Amino acid sequence: MKRKEDEREETGDAGPRMREVTLHSRLVFEGKVVNLRVDTVRIPSGREATREVVEHRGAVAMVPLLDDGRVVLVRQFRQAVGEVLLEIPAGTLNAGEEPDECARRELREEIRYEPAKLEEMFASYLAPGYSSEMLHVFLATELTPAEGETDEDETVEVEILPLDKAVEMIRTGEIKDAKTICGLLLARDWRKR
Repeated sequence: MKRKEDEREETGDAGPRMREVTLHSRLVFEGKVVNLRVDTVRIPSGREATREVVEHRGAVAMVPLLDDGRVVLVRQFRQAVGEVLLEIPAGTLNAGEEPDECARRELREEIRYEPAKLEEMFASYLAPGYSSEMLHVFLATELTPAEGETDEDETVEVEILPLDKAVEMIRTGEIKDAKTICGLLLARDWRKR
């Protein structure tokens, strides 16, 4: 008869034997979008270690496809990398906001479209080594023009391209934002289903 530990090892469920125990946490920065905390943890070997964790409410990103197969993208300056990037529209969840509600709000604000159809293609942690941020990525279709106001602290330009051209821009390095790369590639395949 197999022991539960043996079964976990065979199926890859190593959670209990790999789990770290938080001994104490210290909040070192509280911001508008992120908080930074430093945790002291006990690792499975019994030793103590320090973990720096960026706390984030989560976010959404959308691949807005027009009926003719073109994708609506946004250009914006990203201070963290010092570059203007071409991206799919995205935004941070408000407290208590559902991802699909946030996606609809962000589409109105950033590109002035409302989707009749919104499908979540995937959700993923962006950088689980140091951040709690979960990103929900949607395919937005059956778009109609809508009213919306851009956030006061954002400057975005809308750019509409054929989806195939946007995918080619990934290969040429013109699109280098991870959420945009994943979203565009999956949207291309999603449409073929």
